[in-house]
Amino acid sequence: MGSEFTREDIAKELKDILVEDFEIDAARITPDANLFEDLEFDSIDAVDLAVRLQDYTQKKISPNNFKQIRTVNDVIDAIEELVK
Repeated sequence: MGSEFTREDIAKELKDILVEDFEIDAARITPDANLFEDLEFDSIDAVDLAVRLQDYTQKKISPNNFKQIRTVNDVIDAIEELVK
């Protein structure tokens, strides 16, 4: 079964969410940007992001999957794994 989400699709959607919902400057969103240190996320932002990504993928995101996430690239990897 193939995925309907490409890595590029996921990255674009994530960037759109970060810019629109969290008002983060698009120039600051790089694959290696740390959500908490570079993008100034707090735990509530992380939960909000997980909810938005669940809406996007229509799949439940386990809190355990999200605990390991630190960078933008980690988010993309986790979503890519989720939608396989």
